[in-house]
Amino acid sequence: MTQPHWLRNVRPYGAPAEDLLIENGLFTQRRPACGTPVAASDIDGRNQLLTAALVESHVHLDKTLYGQPWRPNSAGPTLKDYISNERRVLREVQAPISERAGALLENCIARGSLTMRCHVDIDPEFGLRHVQAMQQLRERYRDLIDLQLVVFPQTGLISRPGTAELMREAMALGVENVGGLDPCGIDNDPIAQLDFVFELAAKFDRGVDIHLHDKGELGLWQIALIADYTERFALHNRVMISHAYCLGMLPWSQVKPVAEHLAALGISLMSSAPADCAVPPFLALREAGVNLCLGSDGIRDAWSPMGNGDMLERAMLLAFRFDLGKDDELAAVFDAATVNGARALGIDGYGVGLGRPADFLLMPVETLGEAVVARPLREVYRGGELIASGGRLLSSRL
Repeated sequence: MTQPHWLRNVRPYGAPAEDLLIENGLFTQRRPACGTPVAASDIDGRNQLLTAALVESHVHLDKTLYGQPWRPNSAGPTLKDYISNERRVLREVQAPISERAGALLENCIARGSLTMRCHVDIDPEFGLRHVQAMQQLRERYRDLIDLQLVVFPQTGLISRPGTAELMREAMALGVENVGGLDPCGIDNDPIAQLDFVFELAAKFDRGVDIHLHDKGELGLWQIALIADYTERFALHNRVMISHAYCLGMLPWSQVKPVAEHLAALGISLMSSAPADCAVPPFLALREAGVNLCLGSDGIRDAWSPMGNGDMLERAMLLAFRFDLGKDDELAAVFDAATVNGARALGIDGYGVGLGRPADFLLMPVETLGEAVVARPLREVYRGGELIASGGRLLSSRL
Protein backbone atom coordinates (compact mmCIF):
# COMPACT_ATOMS: atom_id res chain seq x y z
CA MET A 1 0.00 0.00 0.00
CA THR A 2 1.53 3.30 -1.12
CA GLN A 3 1.30 6.65 0.61
CA PRO A 4 -1.23 9.19 -0.74
CA HIS A 5 0.27 11.40 -3.41
CA TRP A 6 -0.92 14.00 -5.88
CA LEU A 7 -0.90 13.78 -9.63
CA ARG A 8 -0.17 17.42 -10.44
CA ASN A 9 -0.90 19.65 -13.42
CA VAL A 10 -2.55 17.25 -15.88
CA ARG A 11 -5.30 17.87 -18.44
CA PRO A 12 -7.94 15.11 -18.28
CA TYR A 13 -8.94 14.39 -21.88
CA GLY A 14 -7.72 17.86 -22.86
CA ALA A 15 -9.70 19.82 -20.24
CA PRO A 16 -8.14 22.58 -18.09
CA ALA A 17 -5.30 21.49 -15.85
CA GLU A 18 -6.15 19.69 -12.60
CA ASP A 19 -4.50 17.94 -9.68
CA LEU A 20 -5.80 14.51 -8.61
CA LEU A 21 -5.11 12.80 -5.29
CA ILE A 22 -4.24 9.09 -5.42
CA GLU A 23 -4.82 6.98 -2.32
CA ASN A 24 -4.51 3.18 -2.17
CA GLY A 25 -4.37 3.06 -5.96
CA LEU A 26 -7.59 5.08 -6.47
CA PHE A 27 -8.40 8.63 -7.48
CA THR A 28 -9.97 10.19 -4.38
CA GLN A 29 -9.88 13.97 -4.85
CA ARG A 30 -9.53 16.46 -7.68
CA ARG A 31 -9.00 20.20 -7.76
CA PRO A 32 -7.96 22.88 -10.27
CA ALA A 33 -4.19 22.80 -10.74
CA CYS A 34 -2.54 24.96 -8.11
CA GLY A 35 0.71 26.85 -8.38
CA THR A 36 2.45 25.46 -5.31
CA PRO A 37 5.74 23.61 -5.85
CA VAL A 38 5.47 19.92 -6.70
CA ALA A 39 6.42 17.79 -3.69
CA ALA A 40 8.96 14.99 -4.03
CA SER A 41 6.21 12.42 -3.43
CA ASP A 42 3.95 13.86 -6.13
CA ILE A 43 3.80 13.03 -9.83
CA ASP A 44 4.59 16.06 -11.97
CA GLY A 45 2.23 15.80 -14.93
CA ARG A 46 3.93 18.70 -16.73
CA ASN A 47 0.65 19.83 -18.31
CA GLN A 48 0.36 16.58 -20.28
CA LEU A 49 -2.82 14.96 -21.57
CA LEU A 50 -4.30 12.54 -19.04
CA THR A 51 -6.47 9.62 -20.19
CA ALA A 52 -7.53 6.27 -18.86
CA ALA A 53 -5.38 3.33 -19.98
CA LEU A 54 -6.02 1.68 -23.34
CA VAL A 55 -8.12 -1.46 -23.82
CA GLU A 56 -7.04 -4.27 -26.15
CA SER A 57 -10.34 -6.01 -26.90
CA HIS A 58 -9.18 -8.89 -29.10
CA VAL A 59 -5.73 -10.48 -29.41
CA HIS A 60 -4.23 -13.97 -29.84
CA LEU A 61 -1.23 -13.98 -27.50
CA ASP A 62 -0.84 -17.76 -27.52
CA LYS A 63 -0.11 -17.87 -31.27
CA THR A 64 2.29 -14.96 -31.61
CA LEU A 65 5.83 -15.27 -32.94
CA TYR A 66 6.74 -11.93 -31.33
CA GLY A 67 10.41 -11.69 -30.42
CA GLN A 68 11.30 -14.75 -32.50
CA PRO A 69 13.55 -14.82 -35.58
CA TRP A 70 11.83 -13.47 -38.70
CA ARG A 71 9.64 -16.06 -40.37
CA PRO A 72 8.30 -15.36 -43.90
CA ASN A 73 4.53 -15.58 -44.20
CA SER A 74 3.53 -18.88 -45.83
CA ALA A 75 -0.27 -18.81 -45.54
CA GLY A 76 -2.51 -19.79 -48.46
CA PRO A 77 -5.42 -17.77 -49.85
CA THR A 78 -8.42 -19.15 -47.91
CA LEU A 79 -9.43 -19.10 -44.25
CA LYS A 80 -8.96 -22.87 -43.99
CA ASP A 81 -5.52 -22.53 -45.63
CA TYR A 82 -4.55 -19.99 -42.96
CA ILE A 83 -5.72 -22.32 -40.20
CA SER A 84 -3.83 -25.37 -41.50
CA ASN A 85 -0.68 -23.32 -42.12
CA GLU A 86 -0.83 -21.92 -38.59
CA ARG A 87 -1.04 -25.41 -37.14
CA ARG A 88 2.07 -26.43 -39.06
CA VAL A 89 3.97 -23.32 -37.92
CA LEU A 90 3.03 -23.76 -34.26
CA ARG A 91 4.21 -27.39 -34.36
CA GLU A 92 7.60 -26.20 -35.58
CA VAL A 93 8.13 -23.30 -33.18
CA GLN A 94 10.38 -24.27 -30.28
CA ALA A 95 9.91 -21.24 -28.03
CA PRO A 96 7.24 -21.84 -25.35
CA ILE A 97 4.04 -19.81 -25.14
CA SER A 98 5.26 -18.18 -21.92
CA GLU A 99 8.24 -16.69 -23.78
CA ARG A 100 6.43 -15.57 -26.94
CA ALA A 101 3.21 -14.40 -25.31
CA GLY A 102 5.06 -12.83 -22.39
CA ALA A 103 7.20 -10.71 -24.70
CA LEU A 104 4.13 -9.47 -26.57
CA LEU A 105 2.17 -8.89 -23.37
CA GLU A 106 4.97 -6.74 -21.94
CA ASN A 107 5.05 -4.73 -25.16
CA CYS A 108 1.28 -4.15 -24.98
CA ILE A 109 1.49 -3.02 -21.37
CA ALA A 110 4.38 -0.68 -22.21
CA ARG A 111 2.21 0.93 -24.90
CA GLY A 112 -0.60 1.52 -22.42
CA SER A 113 -3.03 -1.42 -22.59
CA LEU A 114 -3.92 -2.41 -19.04
CA THR A 115 -7.10 -4.33 -19.92
CA MET A 116 -7.08 -7.09 -22.51
CA ARG A 117 -9.18 -9.92 -23.93
CA CYS A 118 -7.17 -12.82 -25.31
CA HIS A 119 -8.60 -15.62 -27.47
CA VAL A 120 -6.91 -18.93 -26.67
CA ASP A 121 -6.89 -21.88 -29.07
CA ILE A 122 -8.36 -25.18 -28.02
CA ASP A 123 -8.67 -28.36 -30.06
CA PRO A 124 -7.90 -32.08 -29.67
CA GLU A 125 -4.32 -31.59 -30.94
CA PHE A 126 -3.39 -28.94 -28.35
CA GLY A 127 -5.80 -30.02 -25.64
CA LEU A 128 -5.77 -27.54 -22.76
CA ARG A 129 -2.06 -26.63 -23.08
CA HIS A 130 -2.67 -23.15 -24.49
CA VAL A 131 -5.34 -22.40 -21.89
CA GLN A 132 -3.15 -23.52 -19.00
CA ALA A 133 -0.15 -21.58 -20.32
CA MET A 134 -2.21 -18.40 -20.64
CA GLN A 135 -3.66 -18.81 -17.15
CA GLN A 136 -0.13 -19.09 -15.76
CA LEU A 137 0.93 -16.01 -17.73
CA ARG A 138 -2.05 -14.11 -16.40
CA GLU A 139 -1.00 -14.87 -12.83
CA ARG A 140 2.53 -13.62 -13.52
CA TYR A 141 1.23 -10.24 -14.72
CA ARG A 142 -1.94 -9.95 -12.63
CA ASP A 143 -0.75 -6.82 -10.83
CA LEU A 144 0.01 -5.05 -14.12
CA ILE A 145 -2.89 -5.94 -16.41
CA ASP A 146 -6.45 -7.27 -16.25
CA LEU A 147 -6.51 -10.15 -18.72
CA GLN A 148 -9.68 -11.95 -19.79
CA LEU A 149 -9.56 -15.22 -21.70
CA VAL A 150 -11.85 -16.64 -24.41
CA VAL A 151 -11.69 -20.32 -25.27
CA PHE A 152 -11.49 -20.37 -29.07
CA PRO A 153 -12.24 -23.43 -31.28
CA GLN A 154 -10.01 -22.34 -34.19
CA THR A 155 -10.30 -25.61 -36.12
CA GLY A 156 -14.02 -26.07 -35.58
CA LEU A 157 -16.35 -26.94 -32.73
CA ILE A 158 -19.14 -29.17 -34.02
CA SER A 159 -17.03 -30.35 -36.96
CA ARG A 160 -14.03 -31.31 -34.77
CA PRO A 161 -14.89 -34.21 -32.42
CA GLY A 162 -13.47 -33.76 -28.94
CA THR A 163 -13.43 -29.96 -28.98
CA ALA A 164 -16.75 -29.49 -27.19
CA GLU A 165 -15.61 -31.53 -24.19
CA LEU A 166 -12.37 -29.54 -23.99
CA MET A 167 -14.38 -26.32 -23.97
CA ARG A 168 -16.41 -27.61 -21.02
CA GLU A 169 -13.17 -28.42 -19.20
CA ALA A 170 -11.84 -24.93 -19.92
CA MET A 171 -14.97 -23.39 -18.40
CA ALA A 172 -14.42 -25.50 -15.30
CA LEU A 173 -10.87 -24.10 -15.14
CA GLY A 174 -12.30 -20.57 -14.97
CA VAL A 175 -12.02 -19.22 -18.52
CA GLU A 176 -14.31 -16.17 -18.63
CA ASN A 177 -15.80 -16.41 -22.13
CA VAL A 178 -17.05 -19.01 -24.58
CA GLY A 179 -15.80 -18.51 -28.11
CA GLY A 180 -17.17 -19.54 -31.48
CA LEU A 181 -16.10 -19.33 -35.11
CA ASP A 182 -18.14 -18.93 -38.31
CA PRO A 183 -21.10 -21.17 -37.42
CA CYS A 184 -21.79 -21.62 -41.14
CA GLY A 185 -18.39 -21.28 -42.80
CA ILE A 186 -16.39 -23.51 -40.44
CA ASP A 187 -18.89 -25.83 -38.78
CA ASN A 188 -21.55 -25.84 -41.53
CA ASP A 189 -24.11 -26.17 -38.74
CA PRO A 190 -25.00 -22.78 -37.22
CA ILE A 191 -27.79 -24.07 -35.01
CA ALA A 192 -25.67 -26.80 -33.44
CA GLN A 193 -22.74 -24.43 -32.82
CA LEU A 194 -24.83 -21.63 -31.32
CA ASP A 195 -26.87 -24.07 -29.24
CA PHE A 196 -23.65 -25.36 -27.70
CA VAL A 197 -21.98 -21.97 -27.24
CA PHE A 198 -24.94 -20.26 -25.58
CA GLU A 199 -25.95 -23.26 -23.46
CA LEU A 200 -22.37 -23.54 -22.18
CA ALA A 201 -22.23 -19.80 -21.43
CA ALA A 202 -25.56 -19.95 -19.60
CA LYS A 203 -24.54 -23.03 -17.59
CA PHE A 204 -21.28 -21.47 -16.37
CA ASP A 205 -22.53 -17.85 -16.31
CA ARG A 206 -19.94 -16.68 -18.83
CA GLY A 207 -19.78 -14.26 -21.73
CA VAL A 208 -19.74 -15.09 -25.44
CA ASP A 209 -17.34 -13.86 -28.14
CA ILE A 210 -17.78 -15.21 -31.68
CA HIS A 211 -15.41 -14.71 -34.61
CA LEU A 212 -17.52 -14.05 -37.70
CA HIS A 213 -15.71 -13.85 -41.03
CA ASP A 214 -18.58 -15.09 -43.23
CA LYS A 215 -19.46 -12.46 -45.76
CA GLY A 216 -22.50 -10.77 -47.25
CA GLU A 217 -26.04 -11.90 -46.51
CA LEU A 218 -24.86 -15.19 -45.01
CA GLY A 219 -22.87 -13.26 -42.41
CA LEU A 220 -25.71 -10.83 -41.70
CA TRP A 221 -28.12 -13.72 -41.20
CA GLN A 222 -25.75 -15.22 -38.61
CA ILE A 223 -25.46 -11.90 -36.78
CA ALA A 224 -29.25 -11.71 -36.57
CA LEU A 225 -29.26 -15.31 -35.33
CA ILE A 226 -26.65 -14.54 -32.64
CA ALA A 227 -28.83 -11.63 -31.52
CA ASP A 228 -31.82 -13.98 -31.23
CA TYR A 229 -29.76 -16.40 -29.11
CA THR A 230 -28.57 -13.53 -26.92
CA GLU A 231 -32.14 -12.54 -26.23
CA ARG A 232 -33.30 -16.12 -25.65
CA PHE A 233 -30.51 -16.83 -23.14
CA ALA A 234 -30.75 -13.38 -21.48
CA LEU A 235 -27.08 -12.59 -22.12
CA HIS A 236 -27.64 -8.87 -22.66
CA ASN A 237 -24.38 -6.85 -22.54
CA ARG A 238 -22.30 -10.03 -22.43
CA VAL A 239 -21.93 -10.93 -26.11
CA MET A 240 -19.32 -9.75 -28.62
CA ILE A 241 -19.16 -10.42 -32.35
CA SER A 242 -15.61 -10.06 -33.65
CA HIS A 243 -14.78 -8.87 -37.18
CA ALA A 244 -18.30 -8.93 -38.70
CA TYR A 245 -17.02 -7.95 -42.15
CA CYS A 246 -20.46 -8.52 -43.63
CA LEU A 247 -21.76 -5.33 -42.03
CA GLY A 248 -19.55 -3.32 -44.34
CA MET A 249 -20.60 -5.23 -47.47
CA LEU A 250 -24.32 -4.60 -47.57
CA PRO A 251 -26.50 -1.49 -47.96
CA TRP A 252 -27.08 0.38 -44.69
CA SER A 253 -30.85 0.00 -45.21
CA GLN A 254 -30.33 -3.75 -44.89
CA VAL A 255 -27.89 -3.53 -41.98
CA LYS A 256 -29.73 -0.90 -39.92
CA PRO A 257 -32.51 -3.11 -38.45
CA VAL A 258 -29.93 -5.68 -37.33
CA ALA A 259 -27.73 -2.92 -35.89
CA GLU A 260 -30.64 -1.54 -33.87
CA HIS A 261 -31.28 -5.03 -32.48
CA LEU A 262 -27.61 -5.35 -31.50
CA ALA A 263 -27.78 -1.99 -29.72
CA ALA A 264 -30.94 -2.94 -27.84
CA LEU A 265 -29.31 -6.15 -26.58
CA GLY A 266 -25.95 -4.56 -25.74
CA ILE A 267 -24.09 -6.79 -28.21
CA SER A 268 -20.68 -5.27 -28.96
CA LEU A 269 -18.71 -5.48 -32.17
CA MET A 270 -14.93 -5.73 -32.44
CA SER A 271 -12.96 -4.59 -35.46
CA SER A 272 -9.23 -4.67 -36.14
CA ALA A 273 -9.74 -2.10 -38.94
CA PRO A 274 -8.16 -4.43 -41.52
CA ALA A 275 -6.93 -3.18 -44.87
CA ASP A 276 -7.85 -6.16 -47.03
CA CYS A 277 -11.61 -6.53 -46.62
CA ALA A 278 -14.84 -4.73 -45.72
CA VAL A 279 -15.10 -3.12 -42.29
CA PRO A 280 -18.24 -2.51 -40.19
CA PRO A 281 -19.35 1.12 -40.83
CA PHE A 282 -18.08 2.76 -37.66
CA LEU A 283 -19.95 6.07 -37.60
CA ALA A 284 -23.28 4.65 -38.80
CA LEU A 285 -23.14 1.88 -36.20
CA ARG A 286 -22.18 4.41 -33.52
CA GLU A 287 -25.15 6.57 -34.50
CA ALA A 288 -27.39 3.50 -34.18
CA GLY A 289 -26.12 2.94 -30.63
CA VAL A 290 -23.89 -0.06 -31.34
CA ASN A 291 -20.76 -0.33 -29.20
CA LEU A 292 -17.78 -0.93 -31.51
CA CYS A 293 -14.37 -1.52 -29.97
CA LEU A 294 -10.93 -2.27 -31.34
CA GLY A 295 -8.49 -5.15 -31.18
CA SER A 296 -5.17 -6.06 -32.75
CA ASP A 297 -6.23 -9.63 -33.60
CA GLY A 298 -3.09 -11.56 -34.52
CA ILE A 299 0.26 -9.82 -34.01
CA ARG A 300 3.33 -11.10 -35.87
CA ASP A 301 2.04 -14.64 -36.20
CA ALA A 302 1.43 -17.23 -38.89
CA TRP A 303 -1.51 -15.20 -40.19
CA SER A 304 0.38 -11.94 -40.68
CA PRO A 305 3.77 -10.43 -39.83
CA MET A 306 2.07 -7.10 -39.06
CA GLY A 307 1.03 -5.49 -35.77
CA ASN A 308 2.71 -3.98 -32.74
CA GLY A 309 0.09 -4.09 -30.00
CA ASP A 310 -0.34 -0.31 -29.83
CA MET A 311 -4.04 0.48 -29.50
CA LEU A 312 -3.44 4.13 -30.37
CA GLU A 313 -2.11 2.92 -33.72
CA ARG A 314 -5.19 0.70 -34.10
CA ALA A 315 -7.37 3.76 -33.50
CA MET A 316 -5.40 5.63 -36.15
CA LEU A 317 -5.98 2.75 -38.60
CA LEU A 318 -9.73 2.97 -38.00
CA ALA A 319 -9.66 6.72 -38.60
CA PHE A 320 -7.49 6.26 -41.70
CA ARG A 321 -9.77 3.55 -43.08
CA PHE A 322 -12.83 5.82 -42.89
CA ASP A 323 -11.05 9.12 -43.59
CA LEU A 324 -11.97 10.51 -40.18
CA GLY A 325 -10.06 13.71 -39.44
CA LYS A 326 -12.31 16.03 -37.46
CA ASP A 327 -11.57 16.37 -33.76
CA ASP A 328 -14.89 14.83 -32.73
CA GLU A 329 -14.33 11.89 -35.10
CA LEU A 330 -10.83 11.28 -33.78
CA ALA A 331 -12.19 11.42 -30.22
CA ALA A 332 -14.72 8.77 -31.24
CA VAL A 333 -12.02 6.40 -32.51
CA PHE A 334 -10.06 7.06 -29.31
CA ASP A 335 -13.18 5.90 -27.45
CA ALA A 336 -13.17 2.72 -29.56
CA ALA A 337 -9.71 1.92 -28.16
CA THR A 338 -10.66 2.78 -24.58
CA VAL A 339 -14.12 3.22 -23.08
CA ASN A 340 -15.90 1.15 -25.76
CA GLY A 341 -13.56 -1.74 -25.07
CA ALA A 342 -14.13 -1.45 -21.34
CA ARG A 343 -17.89 -1.55 -21.93
CA ALA A 344 -17.60 -4.57 -24.24
CA LEU A 345 -15.49 -6.44 -21.69
CA GLY A 346 -17.85 -5.60 -18.82
CA ILE A 347 -15.26 -3.57 -16.88
CA ASP A 348 -16.75 -1.61 -13.98
CA GLY A 349 -15.16 1.58 -12.69
CA TYR A 350 -13.20 2.33 -15.84
CA GLY A 351 -12.05 5.87 -16.54
CA VAL A 352 -10.64 8.92 -14.82
CA GLY A 353 -13.00 9.62 -11.94
CA LEU A 354 -13.21 9.65 -8.16
CA GLY A 355 -13.22 6.20 -6.63
CA ARG A 356 -11.82 4.63 -9.79
CA PRO A 357 -8.46 2.88 -10.18
CA ALA A 358 -5.59 5.22 -10.99
CA ASP A 359 -4.68 3.34 -14.19
CA PHE A 360 -3.82 6.06 -16.66
CA LEU A 361 -1.59 7.44 -19.40
CA LEU A 362 0.25 10.74 -19.64
CA MET A 363 1.03 11.96 -23.16
CA PRO A 364 2.82 15.12 -24.37
CA VAL A 365 0.01 16.18 -26.74
CA GLU A 366 -2.82 18.70 -26.64
CA THR A 367 -5.92 16.67 -27.54
CA LEU A 368 -7.29 13.17 -28.06
CA GLY A 369 -7.13 13.80 -31.78
CA GLU A 370 -3.43 14.57 -31.61
CA ALA A 371 -2.89 11.44 -29.51
CA VAL A 372 -4.48 9.30 -32.24
CA VAL A 373 -2.56 10.99 -35.04
CA ALA A 374 0.85 11.25 -33.33
CA ARG A 375 0.79 8.04 -31.23
CA PRO A 376 3.42 9.54 -28.92
CA LEU A 377 5.56 7.72 -26.43
CA ARG A 378 3.65 7.71 -23.19
CA GLU A 379 3.98 7.18 -19.46
CA VAL A 380 1.88 4.28 -18.16
CA TYR A 381 0.64 4.16 -14.56
CA ARG A 382 -1.02 1.27 -12.72
CA GLY A 383 -2.62 2.06 -9.37
CA GLY A 384 -0.89 5.43 -9.45
CA GLU A 385 2.60 3.97 -9.88
CA LEU A 386 4.73 4.36 -13.02
CA ILE A 387 5.20 0.96 -14.70
CA ALA A 388 6.29 1.88 -18.24
CA SER A 389 7.88 4.81 -20.05
CA GLY A 390 9.32 5.41 -23.50
CA GLY A 391 7.73 2.24 -24.86
CA ARG A 392 9.36 -0.06 -22.29
CA LEU A 393 8.14 -1.88 -19.21
CA LEU A 394 10.31 -0.67 -16.32
CA SER A 395 10.72 -4.15 -14.87
CA SER A 396 10.55 -7.09 -17.27
CA ARG A 397 9.38 -10.48 -15.97
CA LEU A 398 10.67 -12.58 -18.85
